[in-house]
Amino acid sequence: MKKLLLPLFLISAVALAQPPNIVFILVDDMGWTGTSSLMDPQIDNSKSDFYQTPSIDKLAKEGMCFSRAYSPGSLCTPSRAAILTGKTPAELHMTTPGGGHVQAYHKLASPTHIKDLPTSEITIAEALKEKGYSTAHLGKWHLGHGNPGEHGFDVHDGSTGNESGGTKSNPKDIFGITERACAFMEQQAKEGNPFYLQLSHYAVHSPIEALDASKSTFSEVQKGERHSDVDYAAMTFDLDASIGTLLDKIDELKLRDNTYVVFMSDNGAGGKPRNPQNLPLAGGKGSFYEGGIRVPLIIRGPKIEASSFCRENVTGCDLFPTFCEWASVLDVGTIAGSSIAPLLAGQPSSFQRLEESLLFHYPHYGQGPAQKPQSAIIQGNYKLLKDLETGTTQLFNLETDLSEENDLSIKMPEKAEQLGKLLDIQLKKVNAQKPTQNPNYDPDVESNTRR
Repeated sequence: MKKLLLPLFLISAVALAQPPNIVFILVDDMGWTGTSSLMDPQIDNSKSDFYQTPSIDKLAKEGMCFSRAYSPGSLCTPSRAAILTGKTPAELHMTTPGGGHVQAYHKLASPTHIKDLPTSEITIAEALKEKGYSTAHLGKWHLGHGNPGEHGFDVHDGSTGNESGGTKSNPKDIFGITERACAFMEQQAKEGNPFYLQLSHYAVHSPIEALDASKSTFSEVQKGERHSDVDYAAMTFDLDASIGTLLDKIDELKLRDNTYVVFMSDNGAGGKPRNPQNLPLAGGKGSFYEGGIRVPLIIRGPKIEASSFCRENVTGCDLFPTFCEWASVLDVGTIAGSSIAPLLAGQPSSFQRLEESLLFHYPHYGQGPAQKPQSAIIQGNYKLLKDLETGTTQLFNLETDLSEENDLSIKMPEKAEQLGKLLDIQLKKVNAQKPTQNPNYDPDVESNTRR
């Protein structure tokens, strides 16, 4: 990988600017169609047909929506670690939130992965603190036994996991996180400090929790063909309401003109054949089909055109270098992400990805048949999925086949081979861990398990 340095023509302009504030809203398990905002203006069903998110809709109308945004992983811990460091889960060796235990019916043995985010890794918070930023991480951490304070955050909720500690009046701690965030912003505004604020919401991860009033509201709303869960819609609505409170506070403090607001999900929503809530995307959380990794990404801020869309492939790893460019951090070391600041500034011709493709890697078994050892690579419109257990691959053209229904690997063997070689090169470049043959594999156990 190359070392990222800002272009010389940008340095003087960035250095002279007042450091902007950055508010990053990271939601948990929200799918690409998990809001009432269109993710792609060319795709009518790229939004929910039941959920209502007026605050997120407002954010989208005031900023840019990325139609092809990807989480770095299909599960929370790998994705969160990658976002904070700008490095892929494959490079970090943080590829699963689970234990990765090997069963007799597994053909492969999972490699030993890192469970705690190493303090040797530079995070967004640490990079921005070098420029005088005050930093806060509120909500879900789920990056091992350490806590955000060990990784550059001045204010934080500790080493939290999936449990939110919510109450009947504050489900999933949705409103508590926002209340603490507003207090942090108010303090920084009073002291005149630039700040980086990350709200890592527990919603909309299971278990489903929502205000009774919101449940009552959606019990009267006509259900959609894809989305119909009243309680889930209510939880999404509560989350959206808290985001509205946050946006209002930014305006109240007169910070809007110099504050970027970034909204993203850590991975896709759960998706099963009997509950295909990610349609038109295939699969869901835990898989590298689009439903597991294509997520909403909306950014509002200085000089970002309102109601704009970008259809460039971007990933959560790109946020680290983007935030650093905004904050005039000129050297962010060797990372996988590339700054998307040119895209946000309406200068797509100036955007160059340091790596020509997006890499995904999960060398483990998880929950259910979809969570199996797999890798994927996306280059332009094409995506290659590789089953690490069998070595077989699937090739899709995401521009013409968003639902990944037509495997092109037989029709386009040269393209499949090209992407397969590129995948191997990228995995080798980052020293990605690979599963090995399971010495205790018993095919009879596998047969009985699958009956």
